[in-house]
Amino acid sequence: MTTIAQLLNTKGNQVWSVEPKATIFEALEIMSEKEIGALLVMEDGKLTGIFSERDYARKVILKGKSSKETQVGELMTKKVFYIDPQKTISECMAMMTNKKIRHLPVIENDNVIGIITIGDIVNNIISEQIGRAH
Repeated sequence: MTTIAQLLNTKGNQVWSVEPKATIFEALEIMSEKEIGALLVMEDGKLTGIFSERDYARKVILKGKSSKETQVGELMTKKVFYIDPQKTISECMAMMTNKKIRHLPVIENDNVIGIITIGDIVNNIISEQIGRAH
């Protein structure tokens, strides 16, 4: 079974982030430019939250907030679930399913070393199944 560390080695460990003081609009610009669904919120090199498309839909639009005036830190998800790189794809998938999340930071020794998305998990499982079929 593939570990999270192995998956990061394959997909890369690029992490896109913003500071809590960035505006929602700035965060959305980065997400659009990078074609990603979430940004980690980092302050002084430490993970303080996550801001996703879901946060935008539920906390900005529905609450009538202004994306150009509201800071990410005000609306980010503060309770961030994360995974250790030595965990398996199955453990990651179970956590994402149980917590109903689609983006999971990978943390080793208190440092963010990557992020795993539900798409990464699905792609890995499909690749493993194709590999077994041949």
